Amino acid sequence: MESSNLIKGTAARGEIRAVSVCSTEIVEEARRRHALSATVTAALGRLLTAGALMGANLKNRETVTLRVFGDGPISGMIVDATASGTVRGYARNPQVDLSPNSQKKLDVGTAVGRQGFIHVTYALELRDPYTGSAPLSSGEIAQDLAHYFRVSEQIPSVVSLGVLVGKEGVLAAGGFMIQLPNTSASEDLVSTLERNVSGLGESSRLIHEGVSPEGILDKALEGLDFHPEERKSIVFACTCNEEKVKGALAALGRRELIEILEKEGQAQAKCEFCAQEYVISRGTLEELLQWSEMS
Repeated sequence: MESSNLIKGTAARGEIRAVSVCSTEIVEEARRRHALSATVTAALGRLLTAGALMGANLKNRETVTLRVFGDGPISGMIVDATASGTVRGYARNPQVDLSPNSQKKLDVGTAVGRQGFIHVTYALELRDPYTGSAPLSSGEIAQDLAHYFRVSEQIPSVVSLGVLVGKEGVLAAGGFMIQLPNTSASEDLVSTLERNVSGLGESSRLIHEGVSPEGILDKALEGLDFHPEERKSIVFACTCNEEKVKGALAALGRRELIEILEKEGQAQAKCEFCAQEYVISRGTLEELLQWSEMS
């Protein structure tokens, strides 16, 4: 079984659009890069999975950014996703770890917080970026995202997100999103969907048992004539690079560059999204200083 793949399609003669992903690899990559605790792995992993699902509905160079800010100890999480299948993200407090909740599961809701907001920013073609927001409803991410779609985009949605964390890392991660853009969908359609989803079980458990993203949608949309339309791979990838770091340093100006040279002799930077570290040497800083004096 591939560890990170996505499928999307339609059902009920186009009245339903659906997407499902196995996100095990991207969540494990985030856990490794950011040295996440088990609880934050589950929380950020769910948001990364959500980003992958939402990115599937974009096209070309469009992007979506999900920001979750709650009153829990994680404080906040940010995820970027693209139409091409890349995701990246980070948590403000990556080492937060809590005791299991009353169901003996990782306590994501308490770690994220139940008071706060989820913000979704779309950067789409041929229009300015726009942001929609909604209050958190549980801190569990899936419920919060479904609530966001209902109140901000007026799209009834079923969202399932799950991360199964073991002693050595991520055992399975994934989820699905089923939406009914036509709010006048028949009661029979809605009741069939509700019945199917209620008996499905947790996404991460299904993936851990070997059920593929397509298999998950087959179960969730049983009797609703699901038609797969697109499959793609999903990867954790960042847009940072050394040239961007040098550009940011150059933008500081002559005085700041001189101060860095005198105090540190070099510059260090770390990308929040992927934890990649950059060291800019004295020689490069001197070149940037010369460039700033000529410009």
